[in-house]
Amino acid sequence: MIYPKIALAQSIIEILSAKGIVNIIISPGSRNAPLTIGFAQNPNFTCYSIADERCAAFFALGIAQQTKQPTAIVCTSGSALLNYYPAFAEAFYSQIPLIVISADRPQSKIDIGDGQTIRQENVFSNHSVFNANLTEEASEENDLKINLAIETAIQKKGPVHINAPFEEPLYETTEELSVQPIITNPEPEAFPVAIENSDEIVSIWNTAKRKLILVGVNEANAIDQEVIENLASDPSIVVLTETTSNLHHPSFINSIDTLITPFDDFDFKKFNPEVLITFGGMVVSKRIKGFLRKYKPEQHWHIDTLRAYDTFGALTKHFEMQPNDFFKDLLSKTSFVKSNYFKNVDAVYQTRLERRKEYLSKIDFSDFKVFEKVIESLPKNSLLQISNSSAIRYAQLIDIESSIEVFCNRGTSGIDGSTSTAIGAAVGNKKQTVFVTGDISFLYDSNALWNSYIPKNFKIILINNGGGGIFRILPGHQEKPVFNTYFETSHNFTAEHLAKMYNFNYYAAKDNESLESGIQSLYSSDNVPAILEVFTPTLENDQILKQYFKYLY
Repeated sequence: MIYPKIALAQSIIEILSAKGIVNIIISPGSRNAPLTIGFAQNPNFTCYSIADERCAAFFALGIAQQTKQPTAIVCTSGSALLNYYPAFAEAFYSQIPLIVISADRPQSKIDIGDGQTIRQENVFSNHSVFNANLTEEASEENDLKINLAIETAIQKKGPVHINAPFEEPLYETTEELSVQPIITNPEPEAFPVAIENSDEIVSIWNTAKRKLILVGVNEANAIDQEVIENLASDPSIVVLTETTSNLHHPSFINSIDTLITPFDDFDFKKFNPEVLITFGGMVVSKRIKGFLRKYKPEQHWHIDTLRAYDTFGALTKHFEMQPNDFFKDLLSKTSFVKSNYFKNVDAVYQTRLERRKEYLSKIDFSDFKVFEKVIESLPKNSLLQISNSSAIRYAQLIDIESSIEVFCNRGTSGIDGSTSTAIGAAVGNKKQTVFVTGDISFLYDSNALWNSYIPKNFKIILINNGGGGIFRILPGHQEKPVFNTYFETSHNFTAEHLAKMYNFNYYAAKDNESLESGIQSLYSSDNVPAILEVFTPTLENDQILKQYFKYLY
């Protein structure tokens, strides 16, 4: 086997191999040549070459999101490393293991005017769960730092940074290893499966007549069906889910804004829970956050093995457990309480759903109508990746078939790497992947298509309304040049030429009839990735959406 001659590079590669890290995303450069040579010629690794570091990092994020295993990204020195930061921050807040390995110049070359050199050590310190600043020579101390970085990424489910200084010559190789690095094997962290000092919790639960469970970003199949049925059967429990919750039951409310947007103070006070339980990641709905901040529950319990954000200023208890274990233990010790809480809320929700059905049957071709048709058309057992801004908000208003898993970069809620993440996810999971995105997000991350690994069955549905439609929905919108130029960023671009350049099949739609035929063409295009671009009316979209919430009253 061919190895880099630099011993430190050998150590890094051998430790990653021993730790079972498989996927390595490499961006081109000279300073990282020792790592590139070693990773690319080692059969234990699957390597990908992505030129744009920002795209590379989000691509790695998508793979890690699906495999649930750390993915490593490797770059050269200088500003290349800084381009990883958006995905690094997303990994931190979405609890996704990511291993950044940056090649650096030796310390003696920093801040003396040498080219392609910045202060790389601890550059991600605000969002890193571990920083391994290595010294130039291979050593036991370096080995331990590398081991600890990988272990921390796994245990804390977050991004780590390994910074490795290399001196020239960088391209020399050898057929013999010059190192035998230390490999540590810590015991996996075990979390409790029973609630500690549960008597008080059980007592509160058994007396509360209004219990609200709010589920954020959540993995599919994380909660046992028995637990789901128990929660759905309790008359004192209302379960609110979102598109990204991946948790389904006919009794669960899966369009929060459809339910609560028309509420007045009287409705909110009746809906106000005594006990709020939250689990999962970030919540999309601003309205539910605003409600719970104003009408604070007496008890707010958050279940997460690592973190508990006090999102509503009412947190009373953090259970460092898996949510499924928490509910299994709690429900085995508690009983149903006589209550009309679910009955009353569900009656309102069912009325809202009828109004939604009526409204969707009446409206003209628009973003809202397109999302209804697009989501209805999704193949069963597929993966749905959604970009941020308007796209994820529209998706919250439409029912999604329970076999479809839904993902979105909600950690930082940025539009910057949604396409790259979706492509990485399609590589990391062999299921059919469909990516639904808005035009600004798509154009912002267009380099994502500069990628040689896009699966043939990867589909993009691009809703092009000519700008940042989210800003028309937000308060303060006024039809003025400042708004059009600096907020909405109005444009006349399409994806047609990008599709041609990157060998995607391209289809376009501008009304209900062409949308239906475009969807059929998109999914029948099996042998090449494809884009369906749907053009919607810029000026009508926000009015149709705003009118929807008024129609629910």
